[in-house]
Amino acid sequence: MNGHPLVLASASPRRTALMDMLGLAHEVMHANVDETLLPGESAETHVERLASAKASVVAGLRPDALVLGADTVVVLDGEVLGKPARRQDAVATLLRLAGRDHIVLSGLALASPGGVVHSAVSTTRVTFRAFDEALARRYVSTGEALDKAGSYGIQGLGAALIESIEGDYFTVVGFPVPELMRLLERAGWRYVFGGLEPLRTAASEP
Repeated sequence: MNGHPLVLASASPRRTALMDMLGLAHEVMHANVDETLLPGESAETHVERLASAKASVVAGLRPDALVLGADTVVVLDGEVLGKPARRQDAVATLLRLAGRDHIVLSGLALASPGGVVHSAVSTTRVTFRAFDEALARRYVSTGEALDKAGSYGIQGLGAALIESIEGDYFTVVGFPVPELMRLLERAGWRYVFGGLEPLRTAASEP
């Protein structure tokens, strides 16, 4: 099994819940990273850069560990929609999304002991059902919208806003599990249903 501690560079309870679901014992360390979109930066570059930055910051504090960083944005008509600053902002965002489809991008990065960082981006298309301002306000009043990109949580009450998704569900939650499996293998590890084990190298094959 994995001889290195596993650290999640995110304070997101949703990402912690997914790690727990996979049976991966881990520590949580928040990475203080400026999440401002750079001039001319694409959404894909943005989420991959931030995921890598978060993993690298925490890896600098925990060089003995495997560190996971992640970041998620919602894109509508080419515009990156982040977390709402106020309830009114959340309502306005939801009304823009109502009855339409949008893109969710989640970047994921894995920093290994030694400083190597592997990263990837996963993309999912989400379609909202049509709804009015009264429903948007009722949803925002639950408090669920305020800490989430795009002002909704698909894994919670916000599921009632969704018409369909095309792609990976976990990308919308903010932690693409298929990409996690691929990054682990790129870094020399395999997920074994509740833990990690090192991949056998070609030299060690019989």
